[in-house]
Amino acid sequence: MFTIINIECTLANKFQSMAKLFQFLFFATAVLEIVSQVFGLPTLHILAKPLLVIFLGVYYQQSVSSPSRFFLLALSFCWAGDVFLLFDHLHELYFMAGLGSFLVAHCFFILSYRQMRSTAVGLNGPQRARLSFPVLLAGTGLITILYPSLGGLKVPVMIYAFVLTMMVLQSIFRYGRTSGKSFWLIVSGATSFMLSDSLLAINKFSQLIPQAGILVMTTYIAAIYLITQGAIVYGDLKK
Repeated sequence: MFTIINIECTLANKFQSMAKLFQFLFFATAVLEIVSQVFGLPTLHILAKPLLVIFLGVYYQQSVSSPSRFFLLALSFCWAGDVFLLFDHLHELYFMAGLGSFLVAHCFFILSYRQMRSTAVGLNGPQRARLSFPVLLAGTGLITILYPSLGGLKVPVMIYAFVLTMMVLQSIFRYGRTSGKSFWLIVSGATSFMLSDSLLAINKFSQLIPQAGILVMTTYIAAIYLITQGAIVYGDLKK
């Protein structure tokens, strides 16, 4: 019996060490990505950006005993979106592929958020409506600003904005059905994701934003890390 306990402790320590390693690799790569934006280093950008989600995904897998398949799929499509958007300056199809990848990622985030909550009673109807209003206002306001300049991308961008908004709302609807820490981490991450995508869209379709690359990547890196950390905290609650 004690032998089994010792083996389990050894394995737990090993997984914990692996998790810390990939968490460090994620932060190190994030620094390299920001450096590539600050100093305009495209080769470093191409090398660093695709590694972010890979390291984060392994960090998540090593940190929880039962990883959510939906969450891993969400991260996988974020990775695909990152790769496609590296080449969006070459052809519009790369942007469309990136947009589609992130749209699917948000759908899987929504499904994973619905997994990462208890059966306890959460927000009631009026509370959901009050908390939804600012998010809906932000989403529709952005589309109103961008609509005249979207050209042939009006429909896909509107669909994406709708799904992105639903992703943020689903993170809010976890209130009262998970721990406060997991709730706030995921809500903060989802909101940062919406901010990052809004900055990217405004810079691409409306007007150039000074240091747009730095702002977009900083908010995106914060978004995926906070959401992942919230998922890990929820996983810890199930142990």
